[in-house]
Parts: sequence; C-alpha cells; structure tokens
Amino acid sequence: MGGSGSLMRRCAVAAGLSGTAGAIAIGGGAAAVKAGSPTVPSGFSISTLAAGGSLSKPDDITQLGNHLFVSFQNGVGAKGEPAPGGGRTSTVQEFTLAGAPVARWTLTGKCDGLSADPANNRLIATVNEDANSSLYTISPGSATPTHYTYSPSPLPHKGGTDAISIVNGQILIAASAPNVATGPAVYRTRLAGGIAALTPVFTDTSVATTANNGRTEKLALTDPDSSDVVPSASPRFAGDFVLDAQADKELVFTGNATGSKQSLSVLHTSTEVNDTAWATATQGTLYVTDNASNSLLAIRGTFSPGTAYSAVPKDSSLNPATVGTLNLRTGTVTPFATGLGSPAGVLFVPGPTGRVPQVSAVPAGGVATGGGSTSRTPVSLLATGSAVLLVAWAVAVTGRRRLRRR
Repeated sequence: MGGSGSLMRRCAVAAGLSGTAGAIAIGGGAAAVKAGSPTVPSGFSISTLAAGGSLSKPDDITQLGNHLFVSFQNGVGAKGEPAPGGGRTSTVQEFTLAGAPVARWTLTGKCDGLSADPANNRLIATVNEDANSSLYTISPGSATPTHYTYSPSPLPHKGGTDAISIVNGQILIAASAPNVATGPAVYRTRLAGGIAALTPVFTDTSVATTANNGRTEKLALTDPDSSDVVPSASPRFAGDFVLDAQADKELVFTGNATGSKQSLSVLHTSTEVNDTAWATATQGTLYVTDNASNSLLAIRGTFSPGTAYSAVPKDSSLNPATVGTLNLRTGTVTPFATGLGSPAGVLFVPGPTGRVPQVSAVPAGGVATGGGSTSRTPVSLLATGSAVLLVAWAVAVTGRRRLRRR
C-alpha cells in the first residue's frame, strides 16, 4: 500500500529568502555554539549543524550509510492532532554528517520513532505514539514511502507505538502509552502486504532481575519509549536489546529479544532519560537533537569506548536539559553536556573529528562528496560568513552506498 503522507523527495522548493519553504540554516558544520549556550567538558567541542527553518521539534536520529536522518515532529500531537498552525505532518530530513540537508519525506502524523534497517536499505518510522498509530518504511532511492497499518487493531496495549530497533533481522517496536496494566511492552513486527503484524515480546508486568542490586522484581512499566541495541564496546549488557521506560526511570535489557523466552534485567536510573547511545571508538561525533531549540548538535572529542550517553529532557526531575553519562552499574546519570533546550535523540558515529566535510561553496557541476557516486545540482545557495542557507537543493543518486547500522 502506498504511503498516505505527501512527499518532498530530493528537493526543496526554491523561493525567496524570506519565508522559503523547507529552508534550514546550516551552521557551517563546525561553527561553535554561542557563549551562554550548551557547554561540554574540556577536550570536547560542541557545534550547531542545523537550526531554524520551517521544520521544528527534531526528535529521533539514525544513520543509514554515511548520512544522518532526523524526524521533525512539527508540533503535531501525540495522537496525530493538528499542530497549532493546522499542520498534521512530520518530516524525515536527510543530512550529510556535516549537517547539510539532502532529502526529505513528509509523513502524516507525529513521527516519534525512526530507525535504519540497513539489511533492507530502508528507514522505518512510526507515527502517533499515544493512539491512532501506524508505520512507514522509506527507501532512500524511492519516491514514495510505504504505509503499513497494524494488526491486531486496536493494539493490545490500547496505546501507540514509538522506537524501533532491528535485532537479528527482526523489527522490535516499543508499545508506548499503554492503557492496560498487563499489555505488551515491546512487539516483534513482520511487514507484508501493507500490514505490520505484531507479536508481543514481553509485557509491562514481566519479572526482571534488578541490575542495581541483583534482586528480583515485577515490572510496572507505564512509559515504554526509546530503544536500542547495546554495542559490543559496552562494559555491561553488550549485545542486549534495551527498552527505555522514560517516566518510570527504568531501562529494561534482554539478551534474547528475538527468542521465545525472555530473561530481563532492569536498571533503575537517577532521572528520566530519553535516547541512550554508546561511544564505540575513541574518535567520533555524538550527535544530539534538541527538541526545544530546533537544532541538530555535534559533540566531538576523544571518547572512552563503552561510555553510555543519555539525553535528559527538560521535564526530567534531576539535571534536566542535559546529556549525561550513564553508569551501567548504579544507574546514575552525570551531566556531560549542559545548557541544552530539551535533548531528545542521541547517536554516536565513529570516525576522525579533525576536519568534517561540509558544504561551504558549490563548484560548477555539483559537489564531490568522497563516498559512492553521488551528483548534486544546486538550485540556489546563499552563503553568509561561516553559515550556509540552503534554499533549494536537487539531488540525484547514482551510486551504491555502504550501509552501517545505528
């Protein structure tokens, strides 16, 4: 079934500088954040890669190949209610690693879950985390997203869906905003013929070992939200699927998420967290979406592989509006990046941090990017100092891209 959301694929509408549809201000890839805004420890730097423009409320972030993809919710409600301006659509925006916008897709509803599925060269997105939820797949080479409705419907937990993780080739989706006490916390999902068939993995009231002290407890999850797969560099829970129950201040880990029986561990955290990402190399970039300041940030420096970084939203009870390091033994979240608006998504990408490719000028015939065989034809580009404002950008992709999972 074709996606019901409209599409803006590989182009932004060319118009005047004032009120340009889809215009995004680009901070030059390495532009320092102004004084009085976010700060990071000595030895690290923080820069704004993208901010402003017609898109708002960036949330989830993922990586497919050597590009980033960010969901912008644009003020749409958690059940798909219209934004204050009347809009009912979210935007999935593609960026280079330097923050230059490339392509975009528009989906009906509030996009709260976004993940790469590299084995199938696609993105998977969920919309409306409280109710009226559904799912889209997006192929970077395709002009039309594919829309899926859930089965069974209504959902067994009477809520919506949120984060997506790919584990052993299987799609796992968080069962968000539950309205029954014993409903599924996570679904295993199979896509076919426009239907996303759901099978419960474990429930909101499953029994788990308390990772903080080794005791046994019965879960009482009320807010399944983000999820991820713990990388091998992690000193604990390596290879596990992890579900964040944000309002409950709990992270639930399982090493057998795709099996028939689950053995769960729950880590109680010192504050409510959203996404968590692990450093997997000493050199790399920690990307952060800031939902309140409508910005995409990049933190660069020398990392300690295995360190977990968690986004702490502005409404959290302790150290709000920060990105913190997470102690996987005690659950303590210690501020690392402070002075943020409301961080939501975090993503670590390994690689050199000295000079990041960025769009600063457009030579005749397009821009060489150093990966695959990609040609880009600029429609209109305005440069002011170190900032670049992309008014419109048409792109044709002809090469194959190496895929790397989030």
